[in-house]
Amino acid sequence: MKVCDLVEQLNLKVFCGEQGLDNEVVGGYTSDLLSDVMGNVDENQVWITLQTHKNIMAIASLKEVAAVILVKGYKPEQAALEQSNEEGIPILGTDLETFEMSGELFGLLKK
Repeated sequence: MKVCDLVEQLNLKVFCGEQGLDNEVVGGYTSDLLSDVMGNVDENQVWITLQTHKNIMAIASLKEVAAVILVKGYKPEQAALEQSNEEGIPILGTDLETFEMSGELFGLLKK
């Protein structure tokens, strides 16, 4: 499955990083604790968080995640937008709560 498939099937907003919409997705990881994500997220997973600052993109790039999904209607800060476009890692958004988005993603990936 690709990030663009998630966008379509989960009705996600694309904030930036459009050039990464063809990134392959193999799983997901949900956490707001940056050190936890750094230690546990795997390459090509989608990271679900409510963090919006530029450090999310530093970790996303380091760990080579497929995309970042912001929950609860949060929007990325300008520095995160810029780095997303530089790295080619999409930042996506939803109004869903973290628990709901995690469940939706899990269900879609397990089909």
